[in-house]
Amino acid sequence: MSQSNASLSIGTQIQLSSSPKKPWGAAQGQIREIAKGILADDGSLATAPEGGWDWRISVASIEKAGDFTPYDGCERTLTVIAGELLELTVDGASQALEIYRPFKFPGAAATSAALPTGEILALNLITRSGKVRGNVRIVELSKKREQHLFGSQFGVLLQGKASVLRENSESALELRDTVIGGEEDSPRISGRGFMAVISLDLP
Repeated sequence: MSQSNASLSIGTQIQLSSSPKKPWGAAQGQIREIAKGILADDGSLATAPEGGWDWRISVASIEKAGDFTPYDGCERTLTVIAGELLELTVDGASQALEIYRPFKFPGAAATSAALPTGEILALNLITRSGKVRGNVRIVELSKKREQHLFGSQFGVLLQGKASVLRENSESALELRDTVIGGEEDSPRISGRGFMAVISLDLP
């Protein structure tokens, strides 16, 4: 199942490897799209209408220094998930981003990247301003305390091993794969490692 056709139903697991790699920028790296869509009037996830989306989640490699593609009218949250350090310059202000530290910035800002310690891999969330608010937090997983994923939340396994538990099922979650949360029979994540929990809300 490709990510663009992936179900947005509760408990769906999206394999990163199922998304084809596409170049971005001036051949600065490769991007894999995880999921995109809109939020319905009740705040639930919904597929995007033809030609538009209000939120998009992806994983991209940054292999060369250079400028980012602008996204007017959007907010971006970038999290380094592999590699040591990314230096972003956003509207002239420099910001050093270490691994697992989400950074939010305007999508329309003039943004360029430098790679002082080599290539990195980044988790990217883009949300359309006035339509969706997005938040990314990094949680440490524990077998003693399960991580619940609720409505309009995504969990992306960044490191370690984990299982997805529901009322009548248990399945493995592979590295850098994603599971979709929900209010009814919300998926619970048990394991060791780190997970990015992405939350989407109406403004």
